[in-house]
Amino acid sequence: MRGLCGWWADLPSGQGDAALAAMLAAHRPAAVEARWRTGPGCGTAVFDTVSTPQFVESEGAWLAATGHPRLRGSAGGLEELLDRLRRDGRAALQDIVGDFALAFWDGRSRAGLIAVDRIGVQPMVHGRAGAGFVFGTTLDMLGGFPGIRRELTSQGLFDYLFYHVSPGPETVFAGLRRVPPGHCVEWRNGRAGEPSAYWTMRFEEDDSRSFDQLKREFVTALQDSVAEAAAGVPSGSFLSGGTDSSTVSGMLARYGNAPARTFSIGFDVAGYDEMEYARIAARHFGCEHHEYYVTPQDVVDAVPRIAASYDQPFGNASAIPTYYCAKFARESGITRLLAGDGGDELFGGNERYGKQYLLSLYGRLPGALRGGLVEPLLGVLPGVQKIMPLRKLASYVQQARPPMPDRYASYNLLMYLGYANIFTPEFLASVDTGRPGRLLAEAHAPYADASLVNQMLGIDLRFTLWDGDLPKVTHMCELAGVDVAYPLLDERVVDFSRRLASDLKLRRTTLRWFFKQALLDFLPPQIITKQKHGFGLPVGAWITGHPPLRALAADSIELLRRRGVVRPEFIDELMSDRLREHAAYFGTMVWVLMMLGIWLDSRRL
Repeated sequence: MRGLCGWWADLPSGQGDAALAAMLAAHRPAAVEARWRTGPGCGTAVFDTVSTPQFVESEGAWLAATGHPRLRGSAGGLEELLDRLRRDGRAALQDIVGDFALAFWDGRSRAGLIAVDRIGVQPMVHGRAGAGFVFGTTLDMLGGFPGIRRELTSQGLFDYLFYHVSPGPETVFAGLRRVPPGHCVEWRNGRAGEPSAYWTMRFEEDDSRSFDQLKREFVTALQDSVAEAAAGVPSGSFLSGGTDSSTVSGMLARYGNAPARTFSIGFDVAGYDEMEYARIAARHFGCEHHEYYVTPQDVVDAVPRIAASYDQPFGNASAIPTYYCAKFARESGITRLLAGDGGDELFGGNERYGKQYLLSLYGRLPGALRGGLVEPLLGVLPGVQKIMPLRKLASYVQQARPPMPDRYASYNLLMYLGYANIFTPEFLASVDTGRPGRLLAEAHAPYADASLVNQMLGIDLRFTLWDGDLPKVTHMCELAGVDVAYPLLDERVVDFSRRLASDLKLRRTTLRWFFKQALLDFLPPQIITKQKHGFGLPVGAWITGHPPLRALAADSIELLRRRGVVRPEFIDELMSDRLREHAAYFGTMVWVLMMLGIWLDSRRL
């Protein structure tokens, strides 16, 4: 595990070291290799159980960092970063690349700065304690600072159950927030400002480069990012057999002097096991391939630890195979894993992008035709739901009518089941059920004038990556004792994607068209043509078919019954009729509630 924490405040003499010690002690597991400094108005600590703590100081200024920060175009270390921050302050962030969370303090001006990387790979949370400002890479550490209260909010619980993760920048605790990607918070004159953006993703829609030029630049960016990510430490890669992990693994094989070491997770459940594609990629690139099959008992053994390890409830079930894959790699001598996350959100690889393209075609019909004929006709024709072609047409129109971004989130499990059927009246009265829609609108707003695919990519960079996939992979690797790097989120690859023409990302319903065309002579043909899958866990099948897992789920959800959040009748219905009706579908809701119950119990909340 790695992290940093600190405060900016006027603490009485002698309390600074005690405050930092309390913040470190609140972290799970106990920090080792910790270094800290306190001074007038400030205190900062950094620790790392994977490698050496990243902490430098010079002439009354110091810098603590996690991740892999560096100055663009420079091979210098943290000392160079510190010098730039001392000289340029916030302006220096424009030239800091890589994934990072950092805290900088300048004793001359008694000014501070915290920041996270452009994509938000590394986390940072913050809050106020009286007149002071407290920050850290986990909410647990903030809870150790005197005067910080971790007060659970109903809205935070609702948002978690809606998204299955806790969407930022708010958290499940009142007044404690996350620093958004590409943002910083400054401390000057005894007060902290609001988080502000030092970098924003800005798409260009008029790329005029030839395909050959694009391919050369793209492949070079991939090679360089993988080479840098793997340099200097025993490295391997996740390999699911998908396009992204196969690309990273192949580039690792091309870069290294020895066969690339790849790690895959399988499931002995029909429709879930993708191991054969991982084997195809491993053979194609001559990798030293390692496989592990996760069992239902593995899930029972790991779930309590995994759920409790997150500083907020986290309901993405693929955290389980991610953890076991990272654990397997660590036991095999790997200290850094390369992950393929980000390719879908940069190059148009999610299946919903193709669906949204089809739905967007409806909006091209003249408004008079849509509102004056099609929709009224479908509304009055008898037997629409009994005639298959008309039923499909009516469903298409219903989904296509809302504008972006409402159309992008027209379906959600809570909305399908009905809020009133799930939650108690008292809980519903205490939350704003419209908040998820506003969060979506806020994420969409910077890209409202972009092409359809770039609108979707902009949204997913926040909701899919920042809120979900990155916390999943980064935290599970830390829990397993492995460092992780994301070559596809390297600034060179991100910048290339930003400037790539929209119709090269999504060509009608063909996903990630350019990515695959550019790698036709690199990836195995079976990987190019396979459908997207990933490390999905067969939740429903195992909950219904493995009694110990079902008992764990039932016991964990039972902890929620007395909290007044979920209706007891819904719990009974979910664990009986709903699971029998469709285990794969309703198993997701069981999992999300189970993880919440375990997490709340682990925090004694």
